[in-house]
Order: sequence, then structure tokens, then C-alpha cells
Amino acid sequence: MTPQERARKSADAMWADDNASKWAGMAINHVDEGTATLSMTVAAHHCNGHGICHGGVTFMLADSAFAFACNSRNQATVAQHNLISFLAPGRLGDVLTAHATEVSLAGRSGIYDVTVSNQDGVKIAEFRGMSRAIAGTLFDEQD
Repeated sequence: MTPQERARKSADAMWADDNASKWAGMAINHVDEGTATLSMTVAAHHCNGHGICHGGVTFMLADSAFAFACNSRNQATVAQHNLISFLAPGRLGDVLTAHATEVSLAGRSGIYDVTVSNQDGVKIAEFRGMSRAIAGTLFDEQD
């Protein structure tokens, strides 16, 4: 199995039970070893009292892209800690895209950077996620 095939199969296995990302309206645009891109359109229920995309929704999109990137090797991996910097507001109707890239992977610990941008290429947020591999896999590679 190639690394890209493993990443796709890992993403498919995770997506099958990822009710949170589906509920938020996210879609997986691309996955490969150590990288993932997800997108979503900002709907009215994503907006806060200022009429802009709630920061937690932006964080959720970045966190989901991070999750698919760090689980791309079929090793169960969870977030250890994350941080986000909001750079510009997401607005109703914007298509937000989160692109996650692996910065470092050493043993069971990884570091991933995620950029969230809108359809015009305006950076909405920068997110850094630290991951930790745990016991288990997402699918049986013997099948």
C-alpha cells in the first residue's frame, strides 16, 4: 500500500464515525501522508453575535484538518495540545479551507501547522497542533 493509499484509507475509516465534522458541514478535499485539506461554507448557525464565524467553528475546522493529517499513517493519534491565532473574520457565505501540514514527527509526538483561508486566499487563522500517537490503528492492513 502506498503512503497516499494508506492516508486515504485512514481518512475514510475516521470519516465514517466523524459525526462532528459532518455535522459542521465539512468536506475532505485532500489527504496524503502528513497532510490534509478540509473545507466548509460558513452558514448562519456558524456565526456569533458579531455576525462573523464563531472562533470555535474556525478552530474546529483547523482541528479536524489536523486530525486527518496526523492520523494519515494508520496509527491512532490524538491531540496533545493546540493553539490558534485568529487573523481575520470568516463571514457568512465564506468557504473556509484548512490546510494541515506535518512539521515534525519524532517517535509518538508530532507537530502540525494548519492555515485556514477563505475563498479569496485571505488567511483567517493559523493553528499549531501537537499530536500524540496512542495504541491502535484505524483499519486492519491485512484486509
